[in-house]
Amino acid sequence: MIDLYYWPTPNGHKITMFLEEVGLPYTIHPVNIGAGDQFKPDFLKIAPNNRMPAIVDHAPDGGGEPISVFESGAILVYLAEKTGRFLPKDLRGRVKTLEWLFWQMGGLGPMAGQNHHFSGYAPEKIPYAINRYVNETNRLYGVLDRQLAKTEYVAGDYSIADMAAYPWTVTWERQGQNIDDFPNLKCWHEAVRDKPATIEAYKKGEAINRAKDMSDDEKKMLFGQTSTSHGPKA
Repeated sequence: MIDLYYWPTPNGHKITMFLEEVGLPYTIHPVNIGAGDQFKPDFLKIAPNNRMPAIVDHAPDGGGEPISVFESGAILVYLAEKTGRFLPKDLRGRVKTLEWLFWQMGGLGPMAGQNHHFSGYAPEKIPYAINRYVNETNRLYGVLDRQLAKTEYVAGDYSIADMAAYPWTVTWERQGQNIDDFPNLKCWHEAVRDKPATIEAYKKGEAINRAKDMSDDEKKMLFGQTSTSHGPKA
């Protein structure tokens, strides 16, 4: 059994997409990031960066004590290795999949996240910051589109690279992008969106949090943290 500490964000959706694909039993423990659940001591024991998602595997390979894993990319690799699914075993396929997984972790996710912040959440609209991250998101969409001109899925067969990237393209309109400008990405996006496991993963997220907008207090909780934070910045 997998305990999944989760909130329906792009990084959270990655893990439910994987778990729904493989049918591995799991229990969702909601971590309401707007309410500050990520600062609770029990959660910090498994996620020292006070970010979700995180998992606890109560039946790790080889037995022994439960294993906790934080960071969405590390979780995807762990689960792929545990199940033998969605991460190629051959050297070249594995390298390509990990390249694109880390591309998402280091590029598409952080840049789209900053795009969301400065375009939608920041109390002061800073044109330079908005243009910087909208343009960088656009560049990364172009990188992905060119890759998908060569292959049906990001790294060849459907893999953890697709599960990592897809949730960060769902909100393309909020990111100031026109998905029609990226025909290969659009085709891929629709194929992943229509997978039964993706549909079920997003249904579970909607059941946990139906709110469309964050309150001012939730924004303070999320965006006011420092190295000494244990909640919202005063």
